[in-house]
Amino acid sequence: MEEISENVPFLVAQGGPLNGQRWAILNELLIGRDENCDIVIPERQVSRHHARVSRTSQGTLLEDLVSKNGTHLNGVLIAQPTLLQDGDIIQIALAQVFYYLSSDATLPLEEQPPSTSISNLALRLDKRSRRVWIRNHEITPPLSPPQYTLLETLYENPDQVIARSTLIEAIWGEKEAILVSEQALDALIRRLRQRLAEVDPHHEYIQTVRGHGLRLNNPPY
Repeated sequence: MEEISENVPFLVAQGGPLNGQRWAILNELLIGRDENCDIVIPERQVSRHHARVSRTSQGTLLEDLVSKNGTHLNGVLIAQPTLLQDGDIIQIALAQVFYYLSSDATLPLEEQPPSTSISNLALRLDKRSRRVWIRNHEITPPLSPPQYTLLETLYENPDQVIARSTLIEAIWGEKEAILVSEQALDALIRRLRQRLAEVDPHHEYIQTVRGHGLRLNNPPY
């Protein structure tokens, strides 16, 4: 078998019928329901030829092949070929999620929640793969990049209140922060709370401290 360089990008299936499988992107990968595809997803909602991932001189390109139920990148439906970035989340219809990893060196190894010094807490995350668990139940589909960044910022500062301005800068970047409205942050917080409540409706993880900011209330488990 030909040895694959660790610099070759990969797709890693998360959940769905292909959970845990991975594919090196040596040239291109055709994704769909048809058995002649490189990645076959045996679900009716997936088109016969649904999407294509290919390596180009500019980088790795994701293209939807006019599929019936669409291809999402980080929670956004794509209409044009789009370059992928390390850690991007690809969703094929509602059937299968893939992580894009720019090299084998960043390949996530955990199939279970990460074992850490704070593994006795209800909410846990793995920064390498951007996967999140609540009480050993993984959040699927994965959080969008802004949702994950908001959660990770709070998670990395346990029991601390983080100012809203600090959160905006962490999520949107220093240059864009001045253009981001309070309403945009409020909408993001609301949606993240909804996603967490889908797994654990009995506990409010994201708490507002009026006049100061937000904190993560992450109880023991």
